[in-house]
Amino acid sequence: MKLRLLLPWALAVMFLASGSVWAQEQGFPITVVPPGKGPYEFPRGYQTPWDRIQMLVTEKLSPNLYCLHGSAGLDPAHPDAAGGRVAVLFGSDGVLMVDTEDPQLASKTLDTIRTFTAAPIKLVVNSHIHPDHTGGNAFFAKQGAVIFAQENLREEMLSPRGARGRAPDPDGVPTATYRYGSPGDPAVTIHMNGETVDFIPMMPSHTAGDTIVRFNKANVIYIEDFYRNFGYPFADQANGGSIRGMIEAVDLIEKIAGPDTTLVPGHGTLVKKKDLLGYRAMLVDILAKVQKLRDQGKSLDEVLAANLTAPYDATTLGDTQQSKDRFITEVYDEIKDLPPVIHGVRKMPARTPAQR
Repeated sequence: MKLRLLLPWALAVMFLASGSVWAQEQGFPITVVPPGKGPYEFPRGYQTPWDRIQMLVTEKLSPNLYCLHGSAGLDPAHPDAAGGRVAVLFGSDGVLMVDTEDPQLASKTLDTIRTFTAAPIKLVVNSHIHPDHTGGNAFFAKQGAVIFAQENLREEMLSPRGARGRAPDPDGVPTATYRYGSPGDPAVTIHMNGETVDFIPMMPSHTAGDTIVRFNKANVIYIEDFYRNFGYPFADQANGGSIRGMIEAVDLIEKIAGPDTTLVPGHGTLVKKKDLLGYRAMLVDILAKVQKLRDQGKSLDEVLAANLTAPYDATTLGDTQQSKDRFITEVYDEIKDLPPVIHGVRKMPARTPAQR
């Protein structure tokens, strides 16, 4: 296994082109267990039954690159498939994982990995801060994994904010970090198990610490949560996320992905880059409509009542009122300049009842 920093762009393009042919010839990707479609309803006071959730191999992206996800219909935060999607590259060099699931599912995730490889867990890269993607970090660090992430993610993990903030298990804090530089440039390149894997830090989009992961030979990019096709977009603005940053992220994927590149979101179904165009158009449309209403002096409650997402409800899998309202509120807040991001965190202004 070799690790190199800042792989030259020309070499990355060469791997992407050859990977496309290899993946097509092998008949990948293969969806083993598709995510649920809903609609889902959970009674008041429902608690996620973690003991009932199974971790499953849900997609095979190449002979040695699989995706794992949890059962559908049990996790109200992610009813299509519990927790966040985990990508696993395996072989004689060991296991490289993208994300580690919720903490309650970490041991089940390892058990599922052990159904297809006995190789040691060597590397983890976190795509972003949320616990359905980083909750198992400490567990897998104790298996021997070195954890990589954007520096912003590490800073946020060390200084958790708000009511949800809690001191992290120090074993789960990333120890190998990198910073966002030029759009699309890999910060870290791993040569492992016959693959060339690029860790590409992203502009603030879903959060300020996002990373996408490109598997060049398999022609696969794990694009995490700036795109989703189950529910409406979620820009975690307090953690530095941005709706406009999501548009920039889609534009970057348009440049670095080929037409046959498999894009792996953290939630929902696998897509190609053409599938992101409608998502981008929706973001632009909603931004413009909310801007118009804010210019007219409309309050947040009035903007929510305008039901701006109605044209998209029929094609957005698993949409809920909560998902729609969260999205529109984020757009409303972003129309007026947000506070700056400092160490991956944005201190959101308090909203009084009159401002709603």
